[in-house]
Amino acid sequence: MTNNNHQVGDRVEVRLSSKFGGLEGWYAGTVTRIDPYSAHRSFYWVALDPEAQALLKIREISIFNPKNIRKLTQTN
Repeated sequence: MTNNNHQVGDRVEVRLSSKFGGLEGWYAGTVTRIDPYSAHRSFYWVALDPEAQALLKIREISIFNPKNIRKLTQTN
């Protein structure tokens, strides 16, 4: 289930699609900023964890599609 109520500081995972080739998958990070787009959608800016940064060669990514972001829990 997708949670669209993420807050700054939340630990999340973001999903990169097959557009990223062999780097497709879920990556952990922390929500650093939320930019509202409409009444129902926002851009979630996520600072990636060091392991993801090293692999992807980026520090931060914005996620618009809510199916590509999920709250990180102890079981993820």
